Amino acid sequence: MCLSLVSCGTMWGEPAYNSEMIMQAQSRQPEIKMPSSIVFCRAKQCAPTQLSMSKEFIYNTLLHMFDSNAREKALICTGNPNTHACTEDFISLPVTVGVTPAYMYIDDVKISDVSVNQQNTMALNLMLNWNVTYNGQTPTCRPSKTLLYAKNVNNIIMEDDGYTCKMTTIGTTTIKTMFAIDYIDMDYGYIGGFYSIGLSGPAYGGGSGYMILRLPKDISIDSKDYSVAPQTNTMSYKQAAQAFDRDLPTPKAVPQTDGPIPNVDTIIRYNHPAQSYDTAKKAEAEKKKMEAQAVDFGGAKVFPLPAKSQNDNKSDKK
Repeated sequence: MCLSLVSCGTMWGEPAYNSEMIMQAQSRQPEIKMPSSIVFCRAKQCAPTQLSMSKEFIYNTLLHMFDSNAREKALICTGNPNTHACTEDFISLPVTVGVTPAYMYIDDVKISDVSVNQQNTMALNLMLNWNVTYNGQTPTCRPSKTLLYAKNVNNIIMEDDGYTCKMTTIGTTTIKTMFAIDYIDMDYGYIGGFYSIGLSGPAYGGGSGYMILRLPKDISIDSKDYSVAPQTNTMSYKQAAQAFDRDLPTPKAVPQTDGPIPNVDTIIRYNHPAQSYDTAKKAEAEKKKMEAQAVDFGGAKVFPLPAKSQNDNKSDKK
């Protein structure tokens, strides 16, 4: 059973190009400070993940954040672990290049590829290109094959199996990185945590600290994404007729469709012949006409009988 990325080779199933160099780089990595809890922020509110979130939710959030920023450059800064604010626009660590003391700087990383790990459902495969510089020079570096995995809500690690940089004329230097995430901010696309970097080869050294990845593209943080959608009335005209046990004729003003309707009362008010607008208007006019013809008889109003139509006269003669 593989206990580390070094013993297993790379996470893509390729053999490690130099396991001894990787182990030497790993030995030069300072001890990393593991976070006791992870702070998660969304909609301008922050809370510890262990209170109300699962590792599956955190994993899916990180997948969405990295996938939305695939083939983009994320800025890197030295951060304050308490305020999660940037203090420097880069991270730096002391190294020795050949026989010359120097400082190595990293100010951004390009997210070249993002994919789901087939062997571990709680892990992501990332292809990262770190922008490494030292003493004003930019060496040629291979992409870093990085594994991001969520063990639990308080343990999310991003670690590579070592990548090489041409920092001297002879030989290549192996750089190994480990990043323990303790801060995820969906509002601004920030991912913060403690890092540990080690170098071995012609250039050697290492350092640790707190850094923040600043992803360029925002992901959706609309409150609608986290609220239950309101239930709408989906009763059709046919269902409304069955519910009121009557056949409702379809008026010309309402489209003939079995689709959703906004209000069942609208159907009853305008579909029933006795309650149509024209019928109600005629009945109101007839009522006012009869009230105008009413005769006061002993304190009571007596309404005259309606005049017989020609059809009624014909029936009386018969």
